[in-house]
Amino acid sequence: PGSRAPRVQRLIVNADDFGYTRDVNEGILQAHRHGIVRSASMMANGSALEHAAGLALQSPTLAIGCHLTLVEGESVARPGTALPSSLGRLLSHPPTREDATGEFRAQVDRLLARGIRLDHLDTHKHLHIFPPVLEAVTEVAREFGIRWIRKPFDIPFGTVRSGRRWIATAMGALRIPFEERLARAGCYTTDYFAGFSATGAVDAAWLVSVLADLPRGTGELVCHPGYCGPELAAANTRLKESRMAELDALCDPAVRDAVSASGIELVAYRDLNAHAALESEAVRAPVGAHERWTR
Repeated sequence: PGSRAPRVQRLIVNADDFGYTRDVNEGILQAHRHGIVRSASMMANGSALEHAAGLALQSPTLAIGCHLTLVEGESVARPGTALPSSLGRLLSHPPTREDATGEFRAQVDRLLARGIRLDHLDTHKHLHIFPPVLEAVTEVAREFGIRWIRKPFDIPFGTVRSGRRWIATAMGALRIPFEERLARAGCYTTDYFAGFSATGAVDAAWLVSVLADLPRGTGELVCHPGYCGPELAAANTRLKESRMAELDALCDPAVRDAVSASGIELVAYRDLNAHAALESEAVRAPVGAHERWTR
């Protein structure tokens, strides 16, 4: 009876775009070794994949997920074929569920073939908010036994004033169907997600304020650290100098102090055991999932 709010406070600080360029890779590793990053999502079609894979194998404390992508770079399933260069181009000619599943399967296979152990799945540009893409992600999750999937719906606090706020608000309408789909697929997700609206505008003051206000339970904070070296400077992305600012923030002593002061346990998806989490109420099951997990 009464409230069943989780009693603990765990946070996955995950760096996206591992494998994008070598300077991004080095920044992510720096944010792990000297900052609060505990997890990274690797791009199987990234231009610096081999460099990222080597760093990951040399850094076993950095947990790795697959940053599945249908935009930018070359297809893994169809070598020599370019993926759509932008979200707009993808949405003008969306892939079928079968095509998306085949591409995602090939991307996971590529990382596993390099000895990478994967503990979660997410998507570049958060494309799995769209039901056909989410179906492809959950199918690959079942096939490879990678059950943790990012829930990319920003929590309504700690956001900066940016054009991404209205996008985050619009995305929120898809949250309940998203959770229901994960439940049907037997997949797991965190209680909350943060960082979408602040992408490209993260600094130490923002991180300190967010860490002080995090809800109880288990959440994910997405980040995009990196060094703005020659490769990143030449890349087709808006996130360049902002990655360096974000790296500085993630390694700032005030941010590490805020983690300790708030009693936050920094974890990775691989640290979360579904049954233990249910018993401790550390992780809330998606809608309808509890019955299946305990049958």
